[in-house]
Amino acid sequence: MDYSYTIIDSDAASNLQLQHYLEEYGDFVCAGEATNSSDGLNAILKHLPDIVFVNLNDRAYEYFHMVKELHQYMKDLPVVIAFSRSKDYAYEAIKNNFFDYWLLPFNEFDIRKTILRLKKQLPRETSHTLCLKSYKDFQYLDTDEILYLKADNNATDFIMKDGSTISAFKTLKSFEDKLPCNFVRVHQSYILNVNYVSRINYGKSICALKTGKMQLPFSKTYKDNIDSLKKLLSKNTITTLN
Repeated sequence: MDYSYTIIDSDAASNLQLQHYLEEYGDFVCAGEATNSSDGLNAILKHLPDIVFVNLNDRAYEYFHMVKELHQYMKDLPVVIAFSRSKDYAYEAIKNNFFDYWLLPFNEFDIRKTILRLKKQLPRETSHTLCLKSYKDFQYLDTDEILYLKADNNATDFIMKDGSTISAFKTLKSFEDKLPCNFVRVHQSYILNVNYVSRINYGKSICALKTGKMQLPFSKTYKDNIDSLKKLLSKNTITTLN
């Protein structure tokens, strides 16, 4: 499952830069934006984000009051992370139970440490539903029904168990981190669902699937993934050679 977040920041540049950093992780979705404490409070109560990022440079104490006010309306409060050009408000942020405090300009390493700590403290259950969004169209796929994904230039084809093909106009890599752990990249052009693998042939560099007698190639680049897959599937191995 994704982490939803709201950014409260009157500076468009730092707002966009933060969203750019968060895009790298693949499982953070912007639920709302605001430029002041009043609109920020409304956005939080409307979208109920998991995380709130707030720029304290403008009227910091209004934002501290906003966070205190959340207790009146919400049982489960979002994680609040502050950022500022100075350390002036760090003590007050700690008193208000902020999760972290970043100094501007953003430091990629600081963000990474915070995100990893956040994920450790707030683990997400693996979702079996993948949402493909195109403008106002939302298509939901059951990941258990996906045989494999195939790259098609800058698009990706989802080959389904029922024989249908569903296309999404994003690269294969953009889906790699959003899929459950039973999906493995085996080739520049393929990610497969290990639950449907029936055979691994190292001599021919192919993986055979249980459904439809399909065979997908794997490449040396992803041999480590294939080796891990083999270990996973070979717990009960019987040698057929005399």
